[in-house]
Amino acid sequence: MSTQKQLKRVSREEVAKHNKRDDLWIIIDSVVYDLSDFIDAHPGGEAVLLSEDVAGQDATEFFFGLHTIDVLQKYERFAIAQIEGEEREIHYPVPGELSRVPFAEPTWLVKTFKNPYYKESHYRLQREMRKFVDEVVIHDAAAREADGKRPTVELVRKMGELGINAMRLGPGKHLKGRKLFADIKPEEYDYFHELIITQELCRCGQRGYMDALQGGMVIGLPPVINFGSDELKKEIVEPVFAGEKFIALAITEAFAGSDVFGIRTYAKKSEDGSHYIVNGTKKWITNGHFADYFSTACRTDDGYAMILIPRALGVETRQLHTSYSTAAGTAFVMFNDIKVPSRYLIGEDGMGIPIVLSNFNHERWIMCCGTIRGARAIVEILMKWANQRKAFGRPLTSQAVVRQKLAYLIAQIEAAQAYLEVVTHQMNNMSYRDQAKNLAGHIALLKAWCTRVSHEVADNAVQIMGGRGLTKTGMGKTIEHYHRTYKFDAILGGSEEILADLGIRQALRSYPRDVRL
Repeated sequence: MSTQKQLKRVSREEVAKHNKRDDLWIIIDSVVYDLSDFIDAHPGGEAVLLSEDVAGQDATEFFFGLHTIDVLQKYERFAIAQIEGEEREIHYPVPGELSRVPFAEPTWLVKTFKNPYYKESHYRLQREMRKFVDEVVIHDAAAREADGKRPTVELVRKMGELGINAMRLGPGKHLKGRKLFADIKPEEYDYFHELIITQELCRCGQRGYMDALQGGMVIGLPPVINFGSDELKKEIVEPVFAGEKFIALAITEAFAGSDVFGIRTYAKKSEDGSHYIVNGTKKWITNGHFADYFSTACRTDDGYAMILIPRALGVETRQLHTSYSTAAGTAFVMFNDIKVPSRYLIGEDGMGIPIVLSNFNHERWIMCCGTIRGARAIVEILMKWANQRKAFGRPLTSQAVVRQKLAYLIAQIEAAQAYLEVVTHQMNNMSYRDQAKNLAGHIALLKAWCTRVSHEVADNAVQIMGGRGLTKTGMGKTIEHYHRTYKFDAILGGSEEILADLGIRQALRSYPRDVRL
């Protein structure tokens, strides 16, 4: 419990005397709460509090059958005493700590297991990120997911100041000379460090907010960093990392989703070559509603090109309402005769498709990191629920069908995390070019597998939680939110079916011609 004050000691017999509407005490985890002034405000009505097994009684089991532990922490002000000769037995989480629930953490964070991938700097980064998320990010995530507003700009700037924004783009020259979070040296930073940052942020449990929190930067800025001119990088990169400017990746159109070659947005180059006139629309653009820049895939006379288009040139956006919060800034983007100076061309005209494709591997890998960590967080909730919820007079864990469901989900999550770590290790030991050649298929299959796992987790979570899993408030709110939003990862970054097919097509390209059954 966050603030445990010194309490006087009373007997259980004394508590039992206070069982009336205007004099109501209950016991939870050996602590006595005076609810006399709270009964009218109780969301569940007064009948629950005045029942004979609650009023003046130990309601610990009753309480945790209906509420999460944060509710108890919220109402600590009503605590007036503690039962004599007894101490609190329930563990109250503190910011930054690891969960002790089995399978709630990936195996590399469990002391009894060894792991070949993670070094001291990884563990240090994890500790610092966990504390930062618990103390700062989670509160902003819950508030913004609820009110639909963009992430608090001050938080994004704080992340920029700490070096986190730059770290979210993986290892590379963009980190050289920077002071990074948790005192990580730029030269030692690798994809496992990035995996840790993504997975810790995803623990906030707010899917729309996670895309809102610089999701556009993570996929929109790499084309500028990897292919942009020095002049363009100088203008764009630092303000975006600092949280002073925001960027989005604009590829998808109503006419073309996973079919990148089907885009219609057209950039006509002027006769003197000084500028392009861009016309077209983009749809479902993450962070688009508040972005200052759009890394935009366009058709041109030379084929396809990537052009960075500043909003200030006249770009219009309209917010789209999807299954998750408008905090993500998902937008319909309109380019109507936008005159864009040629210096905003990313790379070369005609090289748009290779630039787009080179960006996909990292984007999809990041989605795998987040998808599988989000699924694990749900299983942690289910493990807690199954242990404290009683049905037919016994905990849910006594039912073989519930144990079987949990086993099935846990095995899939552990397998997905292991595959993710294998792919991440390969990324650390391959050049950017070799990753595109050798890992595109693996990453595609990994993403398709992760989103299938999340489907199973979402479906079974609601079955285990019952009606609470369909309710936006209370104990099941995280389950309801997950079930409503898990499908985003199966669509964004390439749909599940197309990525599964991509993985197999990549394998068939290298199939040896002389091999027969």
